[in-house]
Amino acid sequence: MTTVGIKELKAHLSHYVRLARDGERVIVTDRGRQVAELRHIEPTHPGLQALIDKGAVRWSGAGPQHTPQPVEVRGDPLSTTVLEHRR
Repeated sequence: MTTVGIKELKAHLSHYVRLARDGERVIVTDRGRQVAELRHIEPTHPGLQALIDKGAVRWSGAGPQHTPQPVEVRGDPLSTTVLEHRR
């Protein structure tokens, strides 16, 4: 992982883009605080890319932002049930 300030990044952008293209993570700092990251773009699955191109889905390259609501289970904890059935 490489860390670079904004001023240095602007002066040598091609170099840092090359590093990111080759798989290196480049962390960009502003006055010592991390503010951005340059990294290699992972190729998308052709089916997913077709959906993105059609506008059917939007994808930022990250994982899901929202997780489903947890399932409410009534009764004893599952661990208790498993232990009872092992006996």
